[in-house]
Amino acid sequence: MAYDHALTHCTIVPPHMLEHLARAADPELADPARSTLVHDSSVRTRRRLTAVLGAPEAVAGEAVPLHPRRTVDDAHHTQNLPGTQVRAEGGQESADRSVDQAYDGLGHTFDLYQKAYGRNSVDGRGLPLIATVHYGEKYDNAFWNGEQMVFGDGDGTIFLDFTGSYDVIGHELTHGVTQYTANLEYYGQSGALNESVSDVFGSIIKQWVLGQTVDRADWLIGAELLGPTVRGYGNHDRALRSMKAPGTAYDDPRLGGRDPQPASMDDYVRTSTDNGGVHINSGIPNHAFYLVATALGGHSWERAGQIWYDTLTDGQLPSDAGFAVFAALTATCAKQRYGDGEEHQAVLDAWSRVGVPANGSA
Repeated sequence: MAYDHALTHCTIVPPHMLEHLARAADPELADPARSTLVHDSSVRTRRRLTAVLGAPEAVAGEAVPLHPRRTVDDAHHTQNLPGTQVRAEGGQESADRSVDQAYDGLGHTFDLYQKAYGRNSVDGRGLPLIATVHYGEKYDNAFWNGEQMVFGDGDGTIFLDFTGSYDVIGHELTHGVTQYTANLEYYGQSGALNESVSDVFGSIIKQWVLGQTVDRADWLIGAELLGPTVRGYGNHDRALRSMKAPGTAYDDPRLGGRDPQPASMDDYVRTSTDNGGVHINSGIPNHAFYLVATALGGHSWERAGQIWYDTLTDGQLPSDAGFAVFAALTATCAKQRYGDGEEHQAVLDAWSRVGVPANGSA
């Protein structure tokens, strides 16, 4: 199998946030945002994820390890990848917090996928997990490039160290899982689903690490990334996105005001920017998952997460799937695994509440 990794570039911070920040009067905020936008645009050479025909075949007689193989490298504020290796699997903690946070986040993500779903790393074949920290100068993002994780340090005011959030690490590595499974096209509704699946499993991974049940989770994505001066919305906590209440993650004029994510199809955003609104409209399937998980209770990685994992990996989800197709397949997967009981009904109810029909043909 061959594919061009360079064409895959999925970032955690949506461009609409950076575009507003780039217009800030303070150059200490505007300049890092502008350079981040230029970087991200230059490497996003096309608007669709490269086709992946499946996980690479294992070499005959080769034992596939069932443990993570992590490597963390330091870019030393350059954009050269992967950088200088500073910690490898089993190595001692370093004196660099970013290195150790990245290392731990890779491990937690590996553990969730293996222990909850029987998946051996991102590709299902034990793919080594590589991360580069201290990428660029005040780089305001983190991304999966098709081969590895990359973390910026942030500008120190609006965005903080991008290794500091387990859900962000899980989000980005899940782009790799999607790449090796359904490979959802990164545009329009399929792109919003691609982003949403990463938010879903990013949130699950944080809850896994914290041992939280769904009623104890904050359902926020990237809450640890925003500096203390960033304004929240009302009494809500600050974050990049909220799965519980899309549209309430922040309300700061430097970031364009209030979080624009819709929670239902009534407020679906039609736009040509951000690959057709992939980071904005992901709020709709995000909220559907939150509704399923909280209706079923317990741990999100169990029944609700299993249904979403089955949907992503059973081979039936087309790469150009829209919300209705994805919703119908989640209902099908729920019924196939759990029967026509509360799991199936929870899925149907959740999608109905966000305005997406889930009872059609997948």
